[in-house]
Amino acid sequence: MTKSQFIIQTAGVQHCKYAETIVDEMALSAKARGTGIAKRSPDYIIQKMMEGKAVIALSKEGEWAGFCYIEAWGHGKFVANSGLIVSPNFRKSGLAREIKKAVFKLSRSKFPHAKIFGLTTGAAVMKINSELGYVPVSYSDLTDDEEFWKGCQSCVNYEILKSKNRQNCLCTAMLYVPKDQKKKEVAMKKDFGKNLNLFERLVRMKRAVFTGIKKKTIKTFELI
Repeated sequence: MTKSQFIIQTAGVQHCKYAETIVDEMALSAKARGTGIAKRSPDYIIQKMMEGKAVIALSKEGEWAGFCYIEAWGHGKFVANSGLIVSPNFRKSGLAREIKKAVFKLSRSKFPHAKIFGLTTGAAVMKINSELGYVPVSYSDLTDDEEFWKGCQSCVNYEILKSKNRQNCLCTAMLYVPKDQKKKEVAMKKDFGKNLNLFERLVRMKRAVFTGIKKKTIKTFELI
């Protein structure tokens, strides 16, 4: 399925009817992946739509197909494109890439001087981010806004994040720095060459390392 079969636009009041479906699909997707995301209510999603800080995709027949929203942190110095979700009916269609591009463009328009970041365990999302100009960074390069990090508390891997003093976890941090801030950039300059295999390898390595730590911690508790 090509992008011409979707209508991708900034969400508005007319799309509020899809909020509950979007929230439910986010929860189901996180459960299926065995990872967690900050839980959002339909009211929160509606708020993002009303503020013009979300992108929605519909099929030409009007069926909900995908969604993503914008969150600003640190008084607008950092922006995250969060909650990317595609309906099961339209997955493996290339739609996620088109939504990411659209929400990235919207973020640049609304917050032209902000650094845009993401935390993800998905190799495919990492590849898309790389295509948009993101680079892998350490967690210390992200926002220090406590409200953002509170959102991680609903993730099943939150204990790992705490054990690493909020410096690492299964998610890979990626950051886009606007051209006018390039001289101040402290991000890692590693180019993955848009190679999905390298992203998948990184995801597997992190999962193996942190799963091992988690198991070791559990065994220690059992001995105690």
